[in-house]
Amino acid sequence: MHIRIMLLSVLMLANAACGASSATTPKGIPASPEKKSPIDKPGEWQPRPGLTQLRIWPGSAPNGTFRPQPAESIQVYDDPGAVGGNSEAVLNIAVPTMTIMPAKGRNTGTAVIVFPGGGFQKLFIGLEGTEICDWMTTRGITCIVSKYRVPGGDDFWDAKTKRQITPDIPRALQDAQRTIRLVRSKAAELGINPHRIGVLGMSAGGYLVAQTSNILTPAYRPVDAIDKISSRPDFAIALYPGHICRNGGSFDPRLPVKETAPPTFIAQTWDDAMDPVCNSLMYATALDKAGVPTEIHLFAKGGHAFALRRKDEPVGKWPELVELWLKQIGML
Repeated sequence: MHIRIMLLSVLMLANAACGASSATTPKGIPASPEKKSPIDKPGEWQPRPGLTQLRIWPGSAPNGTFRPQPAESIQVYDDPGAVGGNSEAVLNIAVPTMTIMPAKGRNTGTAVIVFPGGGFQKLFIGLEGTEICDWMTTRGITCIVSKYRVPGGDDFWDAKTKRQITPDIPRALQDAQRTIRLVRSKAAELGINPHRIGVLGMSAGGYLVAQTSNILTPAYRPVDAIDKISSRPDFAIALYPGHICRNGGSFDPRLPVKETAPPTFIAQTWDDAMDPVCNSLMYATALDKAGVPTEIHLFAKGGHAFALRRKDEPVGKWPELVELWLKQIGML
């Protein structure tokens, strides 16, 4: 009831803002944290020493890539908030992987799969991946960074044709579903509870959170016994999600919101110029109508891609709110 009252009181304002923003802003392009020209490095992204990165498919990923593309490479960009002052984005991912970051100290038995953002064009794997996991592991959570296929893994702005493209095959969703199943299949090995596996995503990754929460039918033809395991997350955290609120403020017709979706936490800022706040409001409203326990926090300022960068501002309190929420739903 509380969420319904709050949402009804702000939806008219949000819809007006969303209509204006969505008509002029290409969907799904995250606010890039780059301040200087990034440095391109050839080769596949590798986690720091001591961490395990696994391919999620036993062979080639189903359906390949959206179009022929160059080999995977890395962009190193200026990021004053990162250790060393630099962070990384990954380009042209054809071989999806997951990187396991074990819980530190007391293992709670809870796991979170993190989907970094990047507009389904690239992955901000540092800012919205490993750094998020570094925080979570200190809370006793096993964290897994998903390196899913881009570009063209889902709805994206195509610089080549200068238009928005929605691929017929949701390759990023295929990778996300497979990652959840694979983590659940390794529950004993990872020391986690198979019924305490959640997802967290930012921007485009937030859209994957919504998709994996509601689309439980496999988005690909099963390849082995692992694909018989459920891909439904046990809880979901969407931060500044995109792609849900489409042009003119309409709800994404490809996203069916169902009562089977897990408890969900959503956070976004009112001044997000990249993914309008209507994304969070519309999704929270749909979840509430479906009877799904939903918590939403809207902050006045913080922009897009705030991640863990604004610790001294109100929006910087979202990690504490997530921890309280996880305790409340019995996951921490």
